[in-house]
Amino acid sequence: MTMTALPLEALVEQFGDRLLANVPLARLTSARIGGPADWLLEAASADELAEIVTRLWALDVPFTMLGGGSNILISDRGVRGVVVHNRAHAVTWHTENEPPSVWAESGANFGALARQAAQKSLSGLEWAAGIPGTVGGAVYGNAGAHGGDIAANLRLAEVLHRHTGRQKWKLEDLRYSYRSSVLKEGLGQAVVLSATLNLSHGDPAAIEKKMDEYLAHRRRTQPPGASMGSMFKNPPGDYAGRLIEAAGLKGLRVGEVQISDLHGNFFVNLGEGTAAQALELIQQAQAQVESQTGVRLELEVELVGEWQ
Repeated sequence: MTMTALPLEALVEQFGDRLLANVPLARLTSARIGGPADWLLEAASADELAEIVTRLWALDVPFTMLGGGSNILISDRGVRGVVVHNRAHAVTWHTENEPPSVWAESGANFGALARQAAQKSLSGLEWAAGIPGTVGGAVYGNAGAHGGDIAANLRLAEVLHRHTGRQKWKLEDLRYSYRSSVLKEGLGQAVVLSATLNLSHGDPAAIEKKMDEYLAHRRRTQPPGASMGSMFKNPPGDYAGRLIEAAGLKGLRVGEVQISDLHGNFFVNLGEGTAAQALELIQQAQAQVESQTGVRLELEVELVGEWQ
């Protein structure tokens, strides 16, 4: 749907001055790359997110969800239609329950949530220390690190489904697999509003020690600065970063985008990088690794926006 094909009169009638035009998106992404959104709506709470999405579905207007802006590459041409920026970040701790748990809106920063859990002597989210994305993104993509993942913590996800409305989904409803879920496979049909995560009481010193170890490992092995996160999924029994390094591609650069010297599965924006440069580097890495090993690397990062 083009900008002119959108029912602008109906959108303005529904959202008024909440509907923002031609909004730059690069600043809202971890890679600092990407063109503008034709239109942008911001949701400050789970209820507001549900209201916005319900109205867009009623108008049959396509939209793109944007949370913390990691694990995505937005095209230089930007995103047609409407982008919904999820800023719903309320958190409630249930420390007296057994097991203890935390309820968080889907726009809450997941790494910050893990740090807050540690401060409350709650264990279970140490693996998420340093993760830049949101709770909703973690639920959507089955985020994981250091042998842990969201599937091991999730008690319930509150999901707004286009056809069945607002529902509480259990772990099995999400049908998790490696870095994927039924939500990811059914793009546009459901939105995560919030999640309840199981935790456990633990020794504060042990929790902090484990979290510090994971953060130190992250600093040793992953580059600082603007990147999209892990570019490719790890193939069965191997690691994308190892394959890229074995192919001699660490440090390879296209314009202002470079495969990190520190970790082959991280592509870094050196300053003025573009999505076109990143895509060319992606394609070169895929071609070289496949030529040398027969393995076709599959993107973990999602390509968003207008690419043709």
